[in-house]
Parts: sequence; C-alpha cells; structure tokens
Amino acid sequence: MRGITLAVTSLGLMCAPLSLSQAFAAPQEANSATDAIAAGQALSLEAIYGAGAVKMEANPVSKWMGEGDAYTLIEKSPRLADGFDIVRYDARSGKRSILVDAQKMVPQGGATPLKITDYIWSPDHNHLMLYVRADMARRNNPLGEYWLLDLKKGGLRQLSAGQPSSDSLIYAEFSPDGKQIAYVRANNLFVEGVAGGAPVQLTADGSDMILNGRSDVAYEEEFGLGKAFAWSPDSSRIAYWRFDTNGVGTFSMISNTDGVYSRVIPQRYPKVGTTISAVKVGVISATGGNTTWFAVQGDPRQHYTPRMSWAGGSDEVLIQHENRLQNRNEVLLGKAADGSVRLLFADEDRAWVNINEDPQWLDGGRAFTWLSERDGWWHLYVVSREDGRMDLRTPGDFDVVSVQNIDPASGTVSYSASPDNVTQRYLYRASLSGAPRMERLTPENAPGTHDYDIAPGGKWAFHSFSRFDTPTVTDLVSLPDHKSARIITGNQAMHRFLNSVARNKAEFFQVDAGDGTMLDAWMIKPPAFDPAKKYPMLVYVYSEPAGQTVADRWGGDRYLWHLMLAQQGYLVTSIDSRGAASPRGRAWRKSVYRQIGLLASADQAGALRSMMAARPYIDPARIGVWGWSGGGAMTMNAMFRYPDLYRMGIAVAGPADQLLYNAIYQERYMGLPDDNADGYFKGSPINFAQNLKGDLLIVHGTGDDNVHYQNAEQLVDRLIAFNKRFSMMSYPGRGHGISEKPGTRLHLFTTITDYLHDHLPLNSSSGGVSGK
Repeated sequence: MRGITLAVTSLGLMCAPLSLSQAFAAPQEANSATDAIAAGQALSLEAIYGAGAVKMEANPVSKWMGEGDAYTLIEKSPRLADGFDIVRYDARSGKRSILVDAQKMVPQGGATPLKITDYIWSPDHNHLMLYVRADMARRNNPLGEYWLLDLKKGGLRQLSAGQPSSDSLIYAEFSPDGKQIAYVRANNLFVEGVAGGAPVQLTADGSDMILNGRSDVAYEEEFGLGKAFAWSPDSSRIAYWRFDTNGVGTFSMISNTDGVYSRVIPQRYPKVGTTISAVKVGVISATGGNTTWFAVQGDPRQHYTPRMSWAGGSDEVLIQHENRLQNRNEVLLGKAADGSVRLLFADEDRAWVNINEDPQWLDGGRAFTWLSERDGWWHLYVVSREDGRMDLRTPGDFDVVSVQNIDPASGTVSYSASPDNVTQRYLYRASLSGAPRMERLTPENAPGTHDYDIAPGGKWAFHSFSRFDTPTVTDLVSLPDHKSARIITGNQAMHRFLNSVARNKAEFFQVDAGDGTMLDAWMIKPPAFDPAKKYPMLVYVYSEPAGQTVADRWGGDRYLWHLMLAQQGYLVTSIDSRGAASPRGRAWRKSVYRQIGLLASADQAGALRSMMAARPYIDPARIGVWGWSGGGAMTMNAMFRYPDLYRMGIAVAGPADQLLYNAIYQERYMGLPDDNADGYFKGSPINFAQNLKGDLLIVHGTGDDNVHYQNAEQLVDRLIAFNKRFSMMSYPGRGHGISEKPGTRLHLFTTITDYLHDHLPLNSSSGGVSGK
C-alpha cells in the first residue's frame, strides 16, 4: 500500500505506461483550455479534467548510451504519420542524429509502425528491443509483444514468433553480452538467441499456480518486484524466483460490463493472516538443464525473499530473506554451483525493516553498499563481503531518501536527502572510503524538490525540478557542477496556464498535534482571502506509512482541483501525521507500529484543533476531509472516530477493514492478527461506523485489484445495519486509480465536487449534518 503520488494514484497503483502515441497528445486540445483561462475564466472541472485540459508534457522515453556521453529520445516522425524516430543527442554539444527511423519500426507486410510503449538497447547498441503493451495487460500483468530490430542488417522480427501466446511475453531482457534475450511466457522462463533460432525453454512447470521468473500480486504491489530473474554478469546463468501460489486464497472480481453474462476475474491474493506464496530462488544454465536451488532455511510459507542479485560476479548471489513479521532481514551469500548459503549479517528492528533495492558492489566485489536504520536514521553503509562489517558513510541526524548513483571511479555515492526541510529533496555526494565527506550538489538557490536520473559515468543527469505550485521542468545537467546544458521538458503550456490563474502561494507550516509534537502541513487560501471572514476547510489526508502529502513538489491535477476549490472560497489543507513516510528518522516513522489508523487519526484531530485555535478564519462548523486509498481509510477514521469535528467526508477506494488487505503490507505495520487482534479491530474504521454523524460519500471502482470493492460493500452493509445515511458512487470495472475508460476522471471529480458543494457549503447558514 504505497503512498499517493500525483502522476500515479495511491496504495501502490502502478498505472499502465502510456504508449508513445498517447504520450504525445494532440496540441490543439491543450490550447482550448489555455485560451479560456487567458480570457479571464476561473478554473473549472472541464479545464482540469476535460478533453481540452492542459496536460503536463510526458518526459520522452530517454535512455543513456555508453557511459552517458550521449542519450536517446523518442520524437515524432516528420516523415511517417503515427511514427516515432529514436534520436541520439550528444550530451555535451547537443548534436542531434536519427539512430532509428520510424520506417524501420514497421513490421514486414504492415502499413503502420509499432505503437511501442518502451524500447531497450542491447549492450553493444547493435540491436533494439521494442515493447508493445497488450490491451489485456493489467497493472500486475504487463503482457505484450517484443520485437527485435537489427540495426546493422535492418531486420525486424517478433520474439517467440510462431509460438503460442507470442503476444503475451513479459519482462524480456538482453543478456550482458547482448547475444541472448530472456523472457517469461506462460509463467515459464525462456531464452532466445539474438541471432535467431528456436527459443530454449528453461522451466517447464509454469501454470496458473506456479510462477517462474515473475512474482505474485503481493510481491509486485508491496516489494516492487515484477521481473523475478537476473542474468549472471558472464551471461552463462540466470538466477530466478519460483512462486508456488497453491493454497493462496483466490479473490474473484466480477465484470458486469463486458456482455450479457458477468465475467469472473480470479486473483491469487494473500490477505492478512492467510497462506502466502511459497517462494524459492535458484540458478539455471542459460542453455537449460536442472535448477540449483539455494538452501535457504525456514518455512517458505512464513518467510519472504523480496530481493536477490548477483554478488559482484557470476559465482555467488546476494539474497535478502525476511521473516513473515518483516522485522529481520537476513542477508545471505549463496553459491551458484551447489546452492549452499552463508549468513553475512542481519538487519533487525522491533518494528519492521526495509529491504534494499539494489546493493552495488565495490572494490572488485569485496564490498557492497547497504541502507539501514540501525542508528535511528536511514543511512548508507559499505559492507565487507568477508565478514559483514559495516562502515557508515553518511553520518548525521538525517535520512538518505534514496541512492541515485554509485561511481567507483571517483569513490563516491550520490544520494537524495533533505536534512533541513523534510518536505524537499536535494542531491548530495559522499565518499565511499576514508573519513566520511559529504557535499550538496544541488544549488542552494533552488528550494523545492529535485529528482535525478544520473548517467552511468556520473558526469550527466536528467534533472527534474518542481515546487508545490510550480510545474516540473526537466533539463540536462553536468555533474558535479550542476550546470544546465539544455531543457528536455519545459511544460510551458502548464506554466502559462498557471500564470493566468488567480491564486495565492501555498503556505507551508508546522502545527501542534496537541501533545507538543509538531507536524508538517500546507494550506491553500482563496485568492481574495480575508482573515476577518469565516471559511469552510477541506482536509486532504493520507497519513499511512507509505506516503507523504506535505511535500514541496508539483501536485499535478490534484493541486489544480484544490486550487479551483480555493478560488471558489474553500481553505484546503493537508497534514502529515506521525508515521507518514517523511525523512524524519526511525522513531517518527515507526511510532505507528501495531496501531495503524489510531495514532495518525488522533494526530489529524489534534492538529485540526490547534489550527482552529490559532486561525479564527477557519469555520469549525464546516470542516470536511477527503482521501484516496489509505487516505480513504483515514477519512473514514476521521468521520467515525471524531464525528463532532468533521462535518463531511469523501472516502475514495479506501480499505474499510485491515483484514481485507494484503498480508505483506498490513502485517509489516500491524504484526500478525493472532498476536494483535485488538489492534486490527481498533485500527479498522468499519468497526466504528456506528458513530457516523456527518455526511459521507463512499467512492470505489468495482475492478479494484488492490483495495477490493468488497471493502465498500462491507462498509455499506455495516452502515445499513446501524441505519446510517450516506452516499455512494461505484465505477464499474474501474481499478484503484478510477481512471479507465473515456470521461471517467471528469465524472469522478464532478461527483466529488458536487458533493462537496452540497454538504460543505460556502454559505455558513446552510443546513446541518445528515448521517444520523
């Protein structure tokens, strides 16, 4: 259950990537909304979500070449309708040349080029793999076609051509020597030669229950593991995961919009306290044969193996192995030859430990990088391969948010952090050996959020900068001097759009939770704000351990909608409770352990009382709250636990009962239900539905494969039992992001806005609550 972002929705939703034809939207659509705003019209739902809305420019699909001295972008072809060229740019000079003409991406006998979603260079850049996402692909099932283009000979062929389900491959990847491609088809691993020939099937037991080389839905959602295999550096072997989902409960989603009869969509989904997949990892030769399984100890139904990677060579594999409580992560070295393993060290915590995404090997494989909270902060260490000794490289009372680049040549690591303001992000660099040395690379005169895609050689980076009310600009910068070479994506249309809109700059501040704990918050006020008046206020909430809403970064269409409400006369605010994913140290984040929903909702209520006491322009009789996913659950908690504080709530795609969510996420933060039955009961808003007094709108997609629609139905059932009045809107077949099909987004926010106007009126003399 990952946090809400604005390009993506909450609870870990990974929206289907745009095809390149979708990414380059028709420019005339953007102009209509821009012209309307320039003519003096106020923000409207049509201007934000309608067909003519200004859209943020999609960053072009960029790939670094070599050591980062050049990069490639996808650009619309001037010679072929619906076609796209792959263009090379020299990083330093900006010199442009077409590497792959759109015509080369037209299959033999076809008339139109492939509508590719992504492309992958071979290591020697002599071949290009093109990915076309399938229509039936889902968030956790990215099926599609893969095509191989020979840049020297000019041939284009489909991988697995002539084989069953050739349009249903996933996770195709070149071997390090560029001579082979591995992929998953029908839940089995295959290898196919770049030069051609029949595919070699490496595994044979793949089925609906057995998954080879790909993960189950829970691992994909909570560990970010989709592709579950890795080539050895010498291209001779493949290490892979095998998931046995036998015994995992099947959740049946129902589609009623596909025809005369309903269609059942089964999903193997381990809910809290139920059976999880049995996972093991092994190594197999790229030419086939038997798998050597690693002798990892412990019941596989009570452990997770969230990460595995080759250990700085082709002889050993680094394995991360967690117990079911996820409070002990054993770091193992496994020998590929015989499957034996040895414990290098373990990360442990009284609450939970986080996995490491991508440890990097140093000093010829004698050490590797590791992130840990063992000193109370999320810090980078260098770990000895021989004995597991850990050397702290980023000392101080601050969190390393993420590692951006390891540069063995200079002996440095670049990382994202913000020691002085947890709502912002900057790039820093630290030494990997000797006395720790740290320096900030992001210029001091650019407060806000800075994101980086650093080239392999560490000399160049795609740099994206935004602020809360300033749209993202992406440029190319040299490092470490951080000089801008050129703009990649300027989002000029959105900047013009906002410059013509009446608005106040958002206020960032801290507020007392009621016990002296200071929480981060922001507020958007009406353009003609008068502190002598009383205003209704809408609270935007998430406050689960996986997200941060109080961040000084561009907020996308969510920000525009909040701004529209402010123009109409609402105050809009958001507060990060204790436990939110802010870089404020271990104690802050893990204060919510075993009490999800309890401390955070108390913090929200305490902060709201403090705000009302300090800001007399807030009308205490007109307070509303809304949130999505984990924020939907927090909205229910606010309405049910503090019914005299909140007049209105809008809960979108919210988990009503923690027992209905997946085991990995919920057990990580709550423990096992047999050991924390009271916590699960008190943390689930459905158990306090009888307290509803205000007006509540429940919104959910019936095709939600993350927070299942049953949450809404069970909550509705409970509210009916207590004779509570509420409103509800279901979206047939829509997923967790409620964005599928034309018109959905406009309809959704029209529904929400209308409800807000009706039940949190701008006129203070309007009606009372109706939830009784």
